[in-house]
Amino acid sequence: MTQTAALSADAAAPGCRAGCGGCCIAPSISSPIPGMPNGKPAGVRCVQLDDDNLCKLFGTPQRPAVCGDFDFDHELCGDSREEALRLIGEWERLT
Repeated sequence: MTQTAALSADAAAPGCRAGCGGCCIAPSISSPIPGMPNGKPAGVRCVQLDDDNLCKLFGTPQRPAVCGDFDFDHELCGDSREEALRLIGEWERLT
C-alpha cells in the first residue's frame, strides 16, 4: 500500500483501518456502482476495491452516496478486518 493511499484511507473516517475493505465486501449495496450497475450482493467484493483493499472511487463523484455515508463505528467494525467482515455480515443478515 502506498503512503498516499494509506493517508487517504485514514482520512476517510477516524478509526477506519486502511486496507480493511470490510464495508466494501460484507454489506449489500442496492445503488449502481461503476462496473456493477445493479449494485452488489452481501459478501461479494466490490469491483472498485483495489488489491490493497482501498476504494478506487474514493473522493470522486462516481462513488455511491451510500459508500460515503458508511463511517467507522467500533461496534460495527470491531478490532480487525476479520471482525469487521463478521459483524457487518451479521448486521446484513439481521436487516
